[in-house]
Amino acid sequence: MIQASGTGVTDSSRICVLTGAAVDEGASRPGCEMGPSAFRVAGIAGTLAELGYAVRDNGNLVPPAVAVEPHPNPAIRHLPEIAAWTAALDEAAFAAGGEGFAVFLGGDHSLSAGTIAGMSRRAAAEGRPLFVLWLDAHPDFHTLDSTVSGNLHGVGMAYATGRPGFAGHMPPLRVPVDPRNVCMIGLRSVDPAERVALREGGVTVHDMRALDESGVAAPLRAFLERVGAANGILHVSLDVDFLDPSIAPAVGTTVPGGATFREAHLIMEMVHDSGLARSLDLVELNPFLDERGRTALLMVDLAASLLGRSIFDRPTRSF
Repeated sequence: MIQASGTGVTDSSRICVLTGAAVDEGASRPGCEMGPSAFRVAGIAGTLAELGYAVRDNGNLVPPAVAVEPHPNPAIRHLPEIAAWTAALDEAAFAAGGEGFAVFLGGDHSLSAGTIAGMSRRAAAEGRPLFVLWLDAHPDFHTLDSTVSGNLHGVGMAYATGRPGFAGHMPPLRVPVDPRNVCMIGLRSVDPAERVALREGGVTVHDMRALDESGVAAPLRAFLERVGAANGILHVSLDVDFLDPSIAPAVGTTVPGGATFREAHLIMEMVHDSGLARSLDLVELNPFLDERGRTALLMVDLAASLLGRSIFDRPTRSF
């Protein structure tokens, strides 16, 4: 475990636990395995320490191999590796969620299958439901049967919400997240099979068209009120491609028309103000595609907003 300077506090609400997940096998384009290192170089530990947190960096997770049944869908790629990552991240998230605010440094978005599963177990252990704020251009709501690309960063949310077809191929899901407890903001690339599944599951969806028409504050506030009313724990999963490529180019799945700098920071500031979040995924950062680290720095800045940095102490970045 790598210790970063903090304030010496021991209150779990003032502890941040960083876990690197250099998973690359879920995406079609290599490079996300360098993401955890890029976040560290961008100063995530020091940034959070400056906000008064005691930061514990657990280093990068190394998953042991697991045995899985082969799947009849010939498109699927790297199923044993993703199953291993999911099992390891489930355990890591359950542990980190009990120690403080858990931050997972990705790695492609397949890691959320494990982090959400582990945080759902953590919430259940505390007698509370888990809610998920999913910030992504894609819903990742394919099953192993429906995926055409075979890229398993597209199935994580379907797995975590207990969609059928994963048994025997992925680790047993002990506490599925109720899909009605999921709010997806910023969608703009949804396959037909996912569209049907999202409706059937009752997932709350605010695509970019909806945000263009009404803004982000009202729908996010309504979701956060639901989380609070249920005494829920909130997990935030932030994909680089939630952001517009003009401000965050370091992703292999760029989709034009994403969230702006201010929209993204507003979301993080509102989540912080709610006091409901307990964990955060930072995913799909591909440093090979970045421009002088600008995307890594932006993602670190967004994490800082989620954890309490206000506009008055936000440094000016030069690129």
